Amino acid sequence: MKNYKFTFLIILGILFTNCSLEEEPPFLANENVYSSASNATSALFGIYEAMVQYEYYGNEFLFLTNVNSGLMVTRRTGNNNNNSYNSTMSSLKPASGLVTIENSWIGIYETIGRANDAINSATVFDNPSTPDELVINDVIGQAYFVRAFNYFNLVRLWGEIPLRVTPTTTETIHLAKSSIKDIYAQIIEDVKKAQQLMNGAVASGTPKPQAADMLLSKVYMTLATASNDIQDAGFNYWQLAYDEAIKAYGNYSLLPSYDNLFLGTNGNNTEESIFELQSVVGASLDHTRGFTPNWYTKAATFGWFKINIENYDLHAVTYPSDPRLATTYVSTWTRGNNGSTERSYPTNTARSNFGNSFPYLFKLGSRDPNNAVRETNKNFKIYRYADLLLMLSEISNELQNGQEMTYVTEVLGRVGLTPHVGYSGGQDSFRAAIMKEYQFELIGEGHEWFNNRRRGYNYFLNNVIIPHNTAASFKPSVDVTHETDETMVMSIPIAVAEINANDEISN
Repeated sequence: MKNYKFTFLIILGILFTNCSLEEEPPFLANENVYSSASNATSALFGIYEAMVQYEYYGNEFLFLTNVNSGLMVTRRTGNNNNNSYNSTMSSLKPASGLVTIENSWIGIYETIGRANDAINSATVFDNPSTPDELVINDVIGQAYFVRAFNYFNLVRLWGEIPLRVTPTTTETIHLAKSSIKDIYAQIIEDVKKAQQLMNGAVASGTPKPQAADMLLSKVYMTLATASNDIQDAGFNYWQLAYDEAIKAYGNYSLLPSYDNLFLGTNGNNTEESIFELQSVVGASLDHTRGFTPNWYTKAATFGWFKINIENYDLHAVTYPSDPRLATTYVSTWTRGNNGSTERSYPTNTARSNFGNSFPYLFKLGSRDPNNAVRETNKNFKIYRYADLLLMLSEISNELQNGQEMTYVTEVLGRVGLTPHVGYSGGQDSFRAAIMKEYQFELIGEGHEWFNNRRRGYNYFLNNVIIPHNTAASFKPSVDVTHETDETMVMSIPIAVAEINANDEISN
């Protein structure tokens, strides 16, 4: 048996110490927890709590998916293994020993573990007739939604992974990988159960049934361009994606101000939010410290995210009057610790050192120079209505149903823009334009890794990797060269900790 040197990565309270197990509830299987609406709701909040912790959306998962997206570099220097994040993740050569990969894996499987407890402990009411029964069904439906959402993250990042759908025991600790096709089948089955059970009965701040529709649409969009061995023959995945996305259309609306989406608590739980993680000051959403430019506030901040300048330049050239530029990027600020002025690209065009060569991603961190708290009270929006509209625009272009311009026009209208000339050049031209539109609207919000790879290696190579490596602005002294090897750039290696802990996995 392998040495259990690390915390195994499944659910809170399952710990390995010299090949022994110790269980510490509070989220373990217990049917009594789901016998009342109030207890079931508390258990549901416990599931979402796993998603806001540091290892997951609180920090590390966003760091992984942003920095390894092909659009960013980082001023974070490495970990206890002395790995440089720019020589590994930013250059599209992620190493299995990186603590960020391990932490992300931990955070996702811990969340799945809590969802499994709910799914396997609670009883569904076939014909709910009381408020309590409606709430309990909604809780179970959301547990299915969360499990599907998390396996969707796993399979896109890692490919074949262990598929755990029951609470983990000593007998099931060691589990082999499942095929990608089987994982997608489980995801689709779970989402369809979520659609049947989610009813909006749980308190505000948790996703409504349309979140499951949006998730299933994203799954079908991914399968639409997947290899034949993953697809099911005879399915029109673009049509399936449209049929799911259109269910949510019109149930939400765009917040009038794009800036307010990211300005303190103004953007919390708005009419645009479809799936949002709740946060309060002191919670584990570590976005202020990690994602605010260095010393932008009075609190010590790291400013880990910097944008490769060809991506900023493309946005600025495409929409020079776009107010999203000021919300998304920052290149000049006064340091909160000593009053000096920082200037980076594009304010400083010399690019004389790494520190001043890139604009910082601005939208996720603190926007208040007087802030002295390192955590955030801004919720994190995973799915919002603007994303759904861009999805409908992309899907409609693939179907050529004549609706493609309708949806992107709504998104751009919010910021006083109209679709640029590239949209009028036919289906291929529209496809190229809409894929970049996701970037302009959503950069930094955890979607880039997936959108950049969703259309396959050739798309990623020709639209992200090569344009970066051959950009006229590329400067070897500050920019990192992107790897081109398909086996390296299209997925993340499984964490060494998982390989050490699971006898059924060797790589």
